[in-house]
Amino acid sequence: MASAVEIKWLADSEDHDYPAAGSYLSLLYDEAAAAKYVERLRKAPISKFKSKDIFRASELSLLGISNLHVERDRKKVLAGQALSPLLLVRAADNQKVIIADGYHRMCAVYSFDEDALIPCKIV
Repeated sequence: MASAVEIKWLADSEDHDYPAAGSYLSLLYDEAAAAKYVERLRKAPISKFKSKDIFRASELSLLGISNLHVERDRKKVLAGQALSPLLLVRAADNQKVIIADGYHRMCAVYSFDEDALIPCKIV
């Protein structure tokens, strides 16, 4: 399912991604733990993982292109705009990967190429 579309990425996550990650993580963890994860994510280096592996490790359902946010990110890819890297947290208690920010971006990229390497910050 290799894509002829070039998927471009920013060198680092955007500033607004971190509060979004914190908001999501605060649903799963208390405020202090969520804040610590966000602090660690800000300092984490960029790693790359295949979209299909992130999808499998997160155990989330794949959103289709009919989802408004996925379609928005697909349009960005088609327009040659760079996407922000994903922010991931390894949940040691259940061995899942939490997509703290970037779920829609991951689904959009997967729709083009399940083997695409996605830049991520993971803690």
